[in-house]
Amino acid sequence: MDTETLAAAQEIDFSMLALFARATLTVKLVMILLIIMSFWSWAIIIQKHIAYKAARREASLFDRAFWSGEPLDELFEKTGSQPDGPSEKVFAAGMMEWRRSHRQDGKLIAGAQARIDRAMDVAIVKESERLKSGLMFLATTGATAPFIGLFGTVWGIMHAFQQIAVTQNTNLATVAPGIAEALLATGIGLIAAIPAVIFYNKLNADSDRVLSGYEAFADEFSTILSRQLDA
Repeated sequence: MDTETLAAAQEIDFSMLALFARATLTVKLVMILLIIMSFWSWAIIIQKHIAYKAARREASLFDRAFWSGEPLDELFEKTGSQPDGPSEKVFAAGMMEWRRSHRQDGKLIAGAQARIDRAMDVAIVKESERLKSGLMFLATTGATAPFIGLFGTVWGIMHAFQQIAVTQNTNLATVAPGIAEALLATGIGLIAAIPAVIFYNKLNADSDRVLSGYEAFADEFSTILSRQLDA
């Protein structure tokens, strides 16, 4: 390789901003899309981390209150029929159905146990939808970002070969910038995809653990009400 070619290659700016500025419009749009997906993914990751931490703390506090020995009616009066906490919502759903199942003469309407269980199951499903909202975007980003970046790379390399054909020059100074711009798209795609996949798996497992806690509480609460029904 001659000295002039090396000197010309060394003068080329290979910083990320320079590579982005020199890229074709299509590759720029691909990079921008991937950057937006990456920022959105991190926003979901941070928001879900905060939400799950708050849900675990709320569940722990309510669990202590529930098993403190305080009468369930008094606890329900404190939480109200429209509480804010997820565990309280499951409890409130069960208690509201328990009260609705009593007739004016004090006797229970038939099928009360099944209705109470369904009411709490519906409350858990609603909380599941809330906890898992946004996780699908992480899964989509993890699955598609590398391919979107690869599309940008293929398009960029195609443009680089077109430039080579036009200039009739295959030296390093001509080839390197186009190839580097094209590969940058794949790099950004991987940067967006890898954290999305890792945190999707982690957050999905965290949400399942939180929901398992709600389901366990619903089973315990249902057992307590079942004893009262039998009595």
